Amino acid sequence: MNPLANVKLSQLDLVAVRQGGSVADALKIAVDTARHVETLGFERYWLAEHHNMPGIASSATSVLVGHMAGATKTLRVGSGGVMLPNHAPLVVAEAFGTLAELYPGRIDLGLGRAPGTDRLTMHALRRDRIEREDDFPRDVAELQRLLAPAQPGQPLVAIPGAGTEVPIWLLGSSLFSARLAAERGLPYAFAAHFAPALLHQALAVYRGNFRPSATLTQPYVVVGVPWVAAETDDEADFLATSIFQRVLGILRGDRRPLAPPVAGFLEGLSAQEKAGINDFLGAAIIGGRSRAKEALGALRQATQADELMLVCDIFDPALRLRALDIAHAACA
Repeated sequence: MNPLANVKLSQLDLVAVRQGGSVADALKIAVDTARHVETLGFERYWLAEHHNMPGIASSATSVLVGHMAGATKTLRVGSGGVMLPNHAPLVVAEAFGTLAELYPGRIDLGLGRAPGTDRLTMHALRRDRIEREDDFPRDVAELQRLLAPAQPGQPLVAIPGAGTEVPIWLLGSSLFSARLAAERGLPYAFAAHFAPALLHQALAVYRGNFRPSATLTQPYVVVGVPWVAAETDDEADFLATSIFQRVLGILRGDRRPLAPPVAGFLEGLSAQEKAGINDFLGAAIIGGRSRAKEALGALRQATQADELMLVCDIFDPALRLRALDIAHAACA
């Protein structure tokens, strides 16, 4: 039996700014990519909130969600995710409520609890707010109320927002959001594309503690996957050096635009640097058609994910689209 049978494919986009390119170029590439995966029948296209990062142009996430939804016709578009501690729930409800009115049945609201940035930028976003552990569950509950139909006498109503019931997803790379998603009966997306260590433990926690809700009767799991596929293994290994350079920059605190691939890049690194990249990209699938399909099937079999969300940051936009074609063919 094909382990990829019936699995849904989606994409998470960081809207990479490429070396030698501009933010405008990155946005155009993102639109072209969203349109392409729509033709392939991908389930959804999400955008990630990050701030003060030279190589990532997705900081104004809700603006981009609207832009991508307007550029496509049937694809679900959403946040992967909005970093809720950076925003008042009412503002998020109004923004995504507006999007839901503009693009009915096509908007997702994925929520994360990390800052999505460094401490200095976090302070600029949140000012003097100090986050407590119980803030995130309370804010999620408030968002659920604001997006639900307004009740008689309800003092605070999101307009737009109330009654849109935009689907809420919880995102995470640890056990906290897995437990909360299970308790609330919400779909759960695990960020294995950058923090794969707790993947299987988090999914076990989510499934083992899941409580059916009006939103969801049984667990629904999405797994984020770094994806670099090409015609041959050697070509894929070469193309993957772009994300190796990005990860090394993150580890060194030296963030830059996405760089072109470099032959023999790993050979010049220390054992510690290689280990750091391997830890970060432990769930990455890198290979030619056959190797990539086999690895994707193995990941699906190990996780029993309902949906695989690809993070495909290949420097050449045309080769990126080809990699997504290969993913589609693997699941056909």
